[in-house]
Amino acid sequence: MAETLQSLADLKGSGMSAAPEAPVHVQKLDAQGRAYATGKRKNAVARVWIKPGTGTITVNKRTLEVYFARPVLRMILQQPLLVADRVGQYDIVVDVEGGGLSGQAGAVRHGVAKALTYYEPALRTILKKVGFLTRDSRVVERKKYGRAKARRSFQFSKR
Repeated sequence: MAETLQSLADLKGSGMSAAPEAPVHVQKLDAQGRAYATGKRKNAVARVWIKPGTGTITVNKRTLEVYFARPVLRMILQQPLLVADRVGQYDIVVDVEGGGLSGQAGAVRHGVAKALTYYEPALRTILKKVGFLTRDSRVVERKKYGRAKARRSFQFSKR
């Protein structure tokens, strides 16, 4: 049955490991040499493919500047590349649908960060520490019956 250990030296020689080893992340590429990831935010879903290139970003078959006209949205989208210091090194193709522009930009940021970790697993610790690999699960609260909106009551009147 189980043997009784008397000291730490006995534990070392027993063959039992103290902690399981950390999972080794490997590169995940498709047949064309691209890394694929799905990013989500609110009701938006972004499918992202990255491959080495000149740094062109295409969103729904349009350029980045045309699709995301606001500079803030473009900045949100490029944050993972800035943190990882990979600006201009990858061509990014994105198909995004659902939600509004702000949710779509957040979904693309999530997808780009995940795709970067699939292409370069060494970047995972940097992107995880900043929080780009975590899916922002906040969504709009549903409207309840007997209420004007999700929480707002109808206007009260005494007469």
